[in-house]
Order: sequence, then structure tokens, then C-alpha cells
Amino acid sequence: MTESLRDGRFVVIGTLGEGAQGRTFDGVDKRVGQPVAIKRFDVRGAASWKDVDLAEREARVLQSLSHPKLPRYIDHFEEDGALYLVMEKIEGASLASLRKRGETLSEKDVGRLLRDASEVLDYLHGRSPPVIHRDLKPGNVLRRPDGSFAFVDFGAVRDKLRPEGGSTVVGTFGYMAPEQFQGRALPGSDVYALGATALTMLTGRDPEDLPHKGLAIDVRSALRGAASDRLVSVLERMLDPDPDRRASRIAPLLARLSGDRARTADRPARDERRDQAPDRFAKRQARRAARRAERAARRDRRRYRGPPFPFSVVISLLFLVAMLGVSIATQVIVPIVLTILSLFFARQAFRNAVDAVRDAGHRAVDAMDRVRRGDAGDAPEEGSRIRVEQDGEGTPRARVEDVDEEEEEMDSQEDGKAGR
Repeated sequence: MTESLRDGRFVVIGTLGEGAQGRTFDGVDKRVGQPVAIKRFDVRGAASWKDVDLAEREARVLQSLSHPKLPRYIDHFEEDGALYLVMEKIEGASLASLRKRGETLSEKDVGRLLRDASEVLDYLHGRSPPVIHRDLKPGNVLRRPDGSFAFVDFGAVRDKLRPEGGSTVVGTFGYMAPEQFQGRALPGSDVYALGATALTMLTGRDPEDLPHKGLAIDVRSALRGAASDRLVSVLERMLDPDPDRRASRIAPLLARLSGDRARTADRPARDERRDQAPDRFAKRQARRAARRAERAARRDRRRYRGPPFPFSVVISLLFLVAMLGVSIATQVIVPIVLTILSLFFARQAFRNAVDAVRDAGHRAVDAMDRVRRGDAGDAPEEGSRIRVEQDGEGTPRARVEDVDEEEEEMDSQEDGKAGR
């Protein structure tokens, strides 16, 4: 079959498919030597003006789109009583053709399908006004040789928020969301169609042949353990017959699938480490207990015993006098002065100052008392680290731990060997 169109620019070399609105041909753009898909709609055989409107709308919408997972518009024209739409030919096999050969998609492939579909739907639905495909199904999804997916056939597209004269019911039974039977098409309608397509490719059965609960497809019964619970949950959200409860986007659901794959990949190594952990933990704790005992002994040997007897008494008395003076000054004299000033000036500011002075006095007296008693303070010595943990009630607690660099390196090496 050879036919020239548009003054010989396009040459038809075969047939790609046929639908209710026309036929799609395999062709070549001789101007650039590029393979193309040529869709022909016979105006004279149209059942109504609405069919002609859909054909013209497809050309108009495709011309406005630019996305790597959608066919690129090349040309459209009328010739010999027919409308022609020429677009980029996307290499690959439709999911419908895979079904005819008895093939299904794995859960990994379905995850790729949902990711690619999410990207395309966010692009279409994010336009102003939103572009709604309305007829997503296995026949309109192509699997490319590299495993990615592309989406074709915008013959049922809607690109107006409120179509004049009402909306035509278009779509394919089984893949249409329930609201489409009322002439309504929402972004969530495309999400429903993709969910039905994914479920069909997992089970190898048409949506209407799958078990149902009321108007909803029983996804869990349909898959019968053939998919993870996370994927089942995602498809249930996509196939909710109520558009108000159904997910309006696929993207937020994909995090569940990513988390499931990460947990599955990490589980064997994590389980092995868990089995070996008790023995390593016991050895590590024994080493650290020995180090703590040794450090405590060294601290005790280095501890300052204080000055001889006569001087210690004198120094202790001086500390007591200093503490008494600071207490009287910060708890009595200065607060009284500030209180008197507050009667004539900024009252709240001076009251805040009274509280601050008293608090500072308490801290100063406590510090002097610790020095008098020979306490070096609570700061951890060199070679220690502070670990912040939560107790049973969720309250953070700080704990000082001794750290020996050599032993820590040995612990890390041992952990690395066990992890491998």
C-alpha cells in the first residue's frame, strides 16, 4: 500500500491501527526522512458533527503539547473529504498487543508505568485549562524498547472546563471512571483509567471481568497475593469509584512504592546484622566498662586533695564570706534599689531586671560552693562524648560516655566486617 499526501510530502506505507473515529497509517515524511503516524478521519462518514469536532480538537490540542512521552505534532490538513493528522511515530508495542500475545507486566514494570503516567498527567492536568485524555487504556499506551512508556491517541481529549452544549460521553467501557458516564471528566478520571490499565496488565483480565464490591473493583481479590500490599493500596486509591475520595494525582502515591522497594532490598542485610548484633554488643560493652574503670582510677589518682589544714580553714571561711556577700547583694540590696526605681520609671523592665539579678546571684553562689568543696564541675573530660537519648516518657537526657579512639576504630572495623 503506497499513497502520497500533501503534494507528495507524506507517503503511506502501511496500517498501524483502526478505531471508531478513523484509521492510523504508518508513513514517512519525505521532507526530512522521518517515520510518522498519519491519522485519517473520514468527514463524509461521520455520524454527527460532534465526531468532526473531536477530530479537529485532537489536532488543536496535540499542536499545543510538547512532552517526551507524548507524540510530537507535525501537521494536519484536509484532503479529498478527509481530515489528516500527522504526528511523530513512537517506536514500541501497545499494551493491547502485549495482551493479545498473552503477556502481562511485572510489579516492577507497573511501577515504571505509573511513574511515567504520573509525569505525563501532571503535565496535561497542570495546563490551563487542564487537558484530560478521557480514553487511557492498554491500546493507547506504548511500551518503548527501553522499557519506558508513552501515551497516544488524543481523539477523546477534552480541553475546556465547561464544554458548550454539554459533554459527550467518550471513553472505553471498563476503563472509564463512573463520572464519565454522566458526561463529566475530571483529572481524577485519567487516574482511574491508568489504575484500570495497570490492574489489567497485572492480571491479564479486563476490568469488567475482575471481582467487584458494589461499583468498585475488588483490587485485593483480583490480585490474590500477586502484588505487594503497597501496590494494592495504591491501585485501590486510584480505582475508588467516588471521584471525591479517589486520588487526583499519581505522584503522591509513588512514595509508597519507593519505600516498599527500599525496605525489601535492605531487609536481608539488616536481618543478618540483627542476628549478629547481640554478641558484638556484649563485647563492646565489656571493653567500655573496663575503660571506664581505668579512667575512674586515673581521675582518683589525679584528684586535688586541697591545701594543708590551716590554710584550708582560712580559704573555706573566705569562700563563705564571699558567698554571703554575693547573696546579700543580689538577693536583697540590688533588688530593693531596682524595685524603688520601678516606681518612677519603666515598671516591667525593672521587675525583669530584679529576677535576672536574683537568678545570677544563685548561679554565682552555687559555682563558688562547688569550688570550695573541690568539685571540678560537670564538664566531660577529654576522651569523653555526650550522647543525647530519650527516656521512656520521651524526655531528652544527656549522658557522658568515655571514648577510646583505638577501641572505637576496632568497633567500627568489626561492624563493617559483620555488615558485609
